[in-house]
Amino acid sequence: MRVLFVIPAFNEEHALPGVIEDLRTVSKAMGLDFQIMVVDDGSDDHTSAVAISSGVRVVRLCRNLGIGGAVQVGLRAALREGFDCAVQVDGDGQHPASELGALLAPLSATPAADLVVGTRFRSRDGFRSTALRRFGSFWLRLVLRVGARLKTSDPTSGFRVYGQRALMLFDVTYPYDYPEPESLAVAAAAHLRITEVPVKMKERQAGQSSITPFYAPYYMLKTTLAIVLSYLRNRRDAKDPR
Repeated sequence: MRVLFVIPAFNEEHALPGVIEDLRTVSKAMGLDFQIMVVDDGSDDHTSAVAISSGVRVVRLCRNLGIGGAVQVGLRAALREGFDCAVQVDGDGQHPASELGALLAPLSATPAADLVVGTRFRSRDGFRSTALRRFGSFWLRLVLRVGARLKTSDPTSGFRVYGQRALMLFDVTYPYDYPEPESLAVAAAAHLRITEVPVKMKERQAGQSSITPFYAPYYMLKTTLAIVLSYLRNRRDAKDPR
């Protein structure tokens, strides 16, 4: 299995070296045929320099596109270069490479999953976030259940594996702004096989989230509308990505 690790990064110079080393160590131990790609989403710190010094492939965007734009750059590269799958890993250190085995396993199942999402809320660790984030996750789960007919426990998780059908779908369309919940609606509308697996996640190792308490209501409203509209639009235009 040829695997491309896609790390969208915006001002992650401090956490990034640990993320890269973790991925490299675990992937070699698993015997994977892999590459690591850091997509620098217009950072104004030393993110690109740190990634280059770590010996990985770096794509530096000329300006900030948002996480969706950065992720799609990596997914398109994976499809065009013949990788079997792409694994999205945050550059802030929240996603431990020790969970790769669990994430990749559903691609070898029968039938194989097209999109695998690591969920922190079904692990034995009993991951706890802030009350605001828990409410936000609950609301987005409800919107996806009602609006896109998709049952999920962790709609904002960015720890994901994209199989071939997902790569083909998201080569054409991928949400740019806070894309995790909306991309699930797009995948559901296209009849992709979506699987969740319990994984452990860590706290952000450096930097801060772009979703502040002040910004959260706008994010929730915008994402709710995006989920419903994306599902309806893609359901109407749905084509089998094979």
